[in-house]
Amino acid sequence: MKTPPRGPLASVLSLALLWSITLDARAAEWITSWGAAPEPPTLAAGPFPGTPSFSNQTIREVVRLSAGGQRVRILFTNAYGAKALRIGAARVALADPSGDVQQATLHAVLFAGEPSAWVPPGAPLLSDPIDLPVAPLATLSISIYLPEDTGPCTCHSVGAQTAYVSGSGDLTDKPFTPERTMLARAFIAGVEVEASGPAKSIVVLGDSISDGVGSTANANRRWPDVLAERLAHQHARLAWGVVNMGISGNRVLGDGAGQSALARMDRDVLAVPGAAYVIVFEGVNDLGISYGHPSGPFAGYFKRFASGNKATAEALIAGYRQIIARAHAKGLKVFGATITPYGGAGYYSEEGEAQRQAINRWMRSSGAFDAVLDFDAVLRDPNQPTQMQAALQAGDHLHGSDAGYAALARSIDLALFK
Repeated sequence: MKTPPRGPLASVLSLALLWSITLDARAAEWITSWGAAPEPPTLAAGPFPGTPSFSNQTIREVVRLSAGGQRVRILFTNAYGAKALRIGAARVALADPSGDVQQATLHAVLFAGEPSAWVPPGAPLLSDPIDLPVAPLATLSISIYLPEDTGPCTCHSVGAQTAYVSGSGDLTDKPFTPERTMLARAFIAGVEVEASGPAKSIVVLGDSISDGVGSTANANRRWPDVLAERLAHQHARLAWGVVNMGISGNRVLGDGAGQSALARMDRDVLAVPGAAYVIVFEGVNDLGISYGHPSGPFAGYFKRFASGNKATAEALIAGYRQIIARAHAKGLKVFGATITPYGGAGYYSEEGEAQRQAINRWMRSSGAFDAVLDFDAVLRDPNQPTQMQAALQAGDHLHGSDAGYAALARSIDLALFK
């Protein structure tokens, strides 16, 4: 037997081994590849249905990732549950573009090695790592069996992706004919991937224009989806997660459709694994609800949230400065997107428009953000700058069409992400 080397040579070999182990440890990193911001349950209001409950049912949900990786883990959520949530079983698989499960890739989701778990009220629950390699832009099917009455779910109300709800029983491991479908996300808040090389996540803190209202359902045509595609195809040096934390109806300063951006920032931005950048793109709902006078089925809905201080340009700018300071304290870069035109929308007003113009001037000139994405310039009609171009809006003068969202994503300089 050879005697192990001693002296200076042994020290060099030990350092080399230690460096090799360190490199291996650094090679794998967990980042968030997909996300949906949890929302509290709501009662039915105007055209909006109330939050559903489930009991002894399986929910099958489809998500498209951004970054790929060698393993995945699922972040479940009971953030707004009034009682503990029982997960009886869960499974994940690759899916084809239509969402159909590729049965050969089906994996059980475990929690500390167990196939079921309790999620305490108010808490998230991260699954064990799952040995399922995923490519960039891969589609996953996530099935959850809920054996007990859940109460009103912690859902993300605007999923723009069909989810399938079974009749009774645990059907997580087999195809089923749904009892009903829905376009909400239920009890899932994120998918993380273990990247094999350098990887970062970009978090979008936004409202319905980021959530994808106006885009084609089941087609991944929200502007953050298109940004993820551009990064996957053109920015190969890093794996990029694009995490869409838009909530339809959300505001910077006030609760209502979800908690305000300021209130939810710790959970939905700063706690996101791998987060290196945040794009802040909201404020139009603050202006519309503060200054607008909607009529018809939306009137009662907006009146409910219109009380309190006006969302002046000064108040919103102070809110943006808070977001910037808190993100910078955690080492994130913050990009601000100008508020897009909403002339013709149900809650438009000239007073609100004046505040929008003041805010956008500040964004472009203040230097407060690390970069400014001028989404207003992309979508506005040059002949009527208070309105969106007809070809780029969804018909309500507020939300983008597929073409409008693609234009927003294409306007972003990918060199900003390093």
